[in-house]
Amino acid sequence: MSLKLNVEFDLNLSLCCGQVFRCKRQGDWWYCISGDKIFKIRQTSSKYLEFEGVDAGFVTGFFGLNDDLEEIERSVNKDPYIAAALKQFRGLRLIRQDPWECLASFICATYKNIVAIEQTLFKISQNHGEKRFFDGQTFWLFPSAEKLAMASVHDLEKCGLGYRAKYLQATAKRVYNEQVDLERFKHLSYVDAKKRLFEFPGVGLKVADCVLLFSLGKMEAFPVDVWVKRILVNNYAKCFSQDFVEKLGRHKSLSNGEYEKLCLFAQNYFGVYAGYAQEYLYHYERSRKC
Repeated sequence: MSLKLNVEFDLNLSLCCGQVFRCKRQGDWWYCISGDKIFKIRQTSSKYLEFEGVDAGFVTGFFGLNDDLEEIERSVNKDPYIAAALKQFRGLRLIRQDPWECLASFICATYKNIVAIEQTLFKISQNHGEKRFFDGQTFWLFPSAEKLAMASVHDLEKCGLGYRAKYLQATAKRVYNEQVDLERFKHLSYVDAKKRLFEFPGVGLKVADCVLLFSLGKMEAFPVDVWVKRILVNNYAKCFSQDFVEKLGRHKSLSNGEYEKLCLFAQNYFGVYAGYAQEYLYHYERSRKC
């Protein structure tokens, strides 16, 4: 199938900027797994997408093609640094991931780099997920909350989870036993949805904001990791007290209070699309350092 694009979109940028872990490029094609769907997709020009395994409606929703990117860019373009990021990565869009897979993935992702996260999620899926065949290849769906609730902590540890195994299993048990419908969190406010996410073991401020931004459509969410902290300290220091900036520079990790102060600044500064600003800044910073 094909889809003619009437909006600005860059498939490669959107899939390689660190927001998804289960999409792999093979030649011109990207092979992606999300929920119970396996599909391949490529961008043949600035105006056309080709894909197999899903329909146009799914592609439009998954890749945020209904987001008004021009309005978003106008809204967050507050200074020369974000302007440079917006210019370099024009067409990058926030992807709407499956909420359960996104929640579980970011619990697994704590203090891991992207390659390690991808390897861990692959092992979890291979050991506990459903095998599927697509386009002559073998894939594994990410296991349901029920499957992971029934898995032992020891088996999950063998997937490279370490101490995170107990948190993933406990969250899976809660989602399964209480029949939690994470899709319904989309209808809550940012604050209320975040409070609900905090109820799950292994979910702190950053994990919650990642889930809110990358699966629940809360574009004001502003996840802060070591990269984003560095961006704010190096480029927006004048917006904070000198004592606070010096304190941040003395250690790598953030206290909850420090995280919330940085997050609140970004939400006030960039506005309702702060999450889009975060992704552009994050990818821009990483591209300059790599």
